[in-house]
Amino acid sequence: MKVTVDFDCTPEEARRFMGLPDLTPVHQAYIERMQKAASEGLTPEYFTEIMKTWGPMSEGTMNMWRTMFDQMSGGGKKK
Repeated sequence: MKVTVDFDCTPEEARRFMGLPDLTPVHQAYIERMQKAASEGLTPEYFTEIMKTWGPMSEGTMNMWRTMFDQMSGGGKKK
């Protein structure tokens, strides 16, 4: 036996029905930070700070990101 149920609702209605949290303020804060970064330009320090807020990383991983960003921005040492 197969039963199919269709719900016609907005994403907001579905979120409330499922009891999921409203992440609109978090999303808005993220968008504002990304707009600021785009308008002011990314510095290696700002990029490092963003990566730290995205999740726990070891110092080795942070060094990898710093090196990669320096090379992309032309700040790395050329051989």
